[in-house]
Amino acid sequence: MSAASTRYPASLRLHRAGLLAGMAAATTLIWTGAPLLALWVGSRAQTSSQPSMTALLLVVVTLGVSCFLLLLALQRLSRAHDRLVGRRRSRGHTPWLRSLSGERVTYETQLAAVGAPERVLVASVVLVVLVFEAWFFFLSGSSLPAA
Repeated sequence: MSAASTRYPASLRLHRAGLLAGMAAATTLIWTGAPLLALWVGSRAQTSSQPSMTALLLVVVTLGVSCFLLLLALQRLSRAHDRLVGRRRSRGHTPWLRSLSGERVTYETQLAAVGAPERVLVASVVLVVLVFEAWFFFLSGSSLPAA
């Protein structure tokens, strides 16, 4: 039996897996779903073959709002996960506000451990970039005119 399965009951592990899956979905939607939604909304406002400022403005606003809402969802999912596993977040100093004097020793003790939400977010971003690269190099075809 693994250490993770002895720490939490099955219902909490299932809840935790659901939260992590939600974070992965929200991260992937930021890269894929939000731009597609913005383009779809802009295409509905387009009346001719020439781009209009209304359609472009709608694309920008829709992309901004949808990404903001997905980031809020990510924040709530991460906080729910932290509450579920009993992880406390401390508000530390950001690296660019730290002093360059001898105070560094106190900051080394405040290093935060990388948790499961951060790992899920990084893995989702890496996966989306790899899928994009595979599409770009192998499936998209050349945009250069055939000679």
